[in-house]
Amino acid sequence: MKTLIKNGTVITGEETRQADVLIENEKVIRVGTNIIDPDADLINAEGKLVMPGGVDAHVHLELPMFDTISSDDYYTGGKAAAFGGTTTMIDFVSHDEGSLHDNISRLLDKAAPKASIDFALHMNITRFDETILRQLETLPAEGITSIKVFTAYNNRLRLADQGIDKVMQVSRSYGLLTMLHAEDGDEIETMVREVTAQGHTEPIWHAITRPASGTVRAFRRIIELSAKNDAPLFLVHMNVAGEVDELSRARIEGIKVMGETCPQYLFFTEDDLKRPDGAKWICSPPVRKKEDNERLMRALSSSEIQVISTDHCPFFYGGTKPIKYENEFVRIPGKELGKNDFTKIPNGLPGIADRMPVLWTYGVGKGHLTPNQFVNLMCTNPARIFGLYPQKGTIAVGSDADIVMWDPGKQVNYGVKIAHHRTDYNLYEGWQLKGYPEKVFLRGKLLVDLEKWLGAPGSGKYQTCKQGEIF
Repeated sequence: MKTLIKNGTVITGEETRQADVLIENEKVIRVGTNIIDPDADLINAEGKLVMPGGVDAHVHLELPMFDTISSDDYYTGGKAAAFGGTTTMIDFVSHDEGSLHDNISRLLDKAAPKASIDFALHMNITRFDETILRQLETLPAEGITSIKVFTAYNNRLRLADQGIDKVMQVSRSYGLLTMLHAEDGDEIETMVREVTAQGHTEPIWHAITRPASGTVRAFRRIIELSAKNDAPLFLVHMNVAGEVDELSRARIEGIKVMGETCPQYLFFTEDDLKRPDGAKWICSPPVRKKEDNERLMRALSSSEIQVISTDHCPFFYGGTKPIKYENEFVRIPGKELGKNDFTKIPNGLPGIADRMPVLWTYGVGKGHLTPNQFVNLMCTNPARIFGLYPQKGTIAVGSDADIVMWDPGKQVNYGVKIAHHRTDYNLYEGWQLKGYPEKVFLRGKLLVDLEKWLGAPGSGKYQTCKQGEIF
């Protein structure tokens, strides 16, 4: 079966040109002008943009937290992603009991039968001993070439700096990229104890007890370890202007460090946590201030930040009430668990469907990003950094036919019903978007056709990662 997408404007990270795209056996087999193939199904893309499928390098599906679990699984999360133009997502393997291999196997057993788009994996490292260090060598054979460490979540996820130092030393020799969640765990623990003793329970205290200064300090410390060990570092969910300054300084000095931000850190602030429904905006790290929004957007414009991901980790806002999803009623405990105590509000937001449409309107549409920068940030750079390129992240001969046919003139009144997340709210409810996916292909198979969903559980495949690029 062949498919020929004709008359569209093909946009990659490198160029924009009028071209046709011919697909066969899940792959792009030709890109050029005036392609004719009488055996191919013809799709007319005149007036449309043809882009690679998005790669969201930071999601959390079915993640246990407090007394609940994040509400999207590999089917529903993939479905939402596809409606927003994303065809590959990268989740994290929790570091639970057993070997690293045991943890990876458990997640794959859960994910593979449900996955509706392609997915890859990072490995969390939240315990440290010599056995675990030896097991790091096995990760590339499992298709995992990136690990994540934390300077926060004391007594749960955090590694001491000495442990991070050792992990980075060992990881470098195996070609692994270290990802960092940067916050000051000790400062957070102290401040939470103090403010709760004073009776402060509202959502805004989540942000107050996780100050930006601690995030910047933690990042600076681990940058020093990156330089010391000549080990590459990737900072996740950049949310503070000071992080951009540290990242840029380090890169100028030749330190191998890169970073991502997320849409919530570009458009929302601590003032949203003060709203009556402020729990909707609880995530870690928290949303910050207007000046942080602006600095992060400038950093995207200037290519100081390399990737836009989502940190998609959705919870219901009112989990005592069911919602209807695909004709079935679903109810999952959510943010109401912390109604009277911000420390019990599940930390996470929906976002996997929102990323590309929102940033097209408010990034490209407002002149902050060129279309080519948009593709780099959403598709190409994450594929390059995490070892999926050129199979993913571009439209080129031999690449997977993950393709989004984008209607730049389509206007959408956005919100929870459009996004398809399996939750009861959307941060961008009522936002007016211009530019939206019309058709979305995964390895040549049509998943989304306007409002029609053609995907199914198991249509996505696990993607093994090679050693990624450092740039």
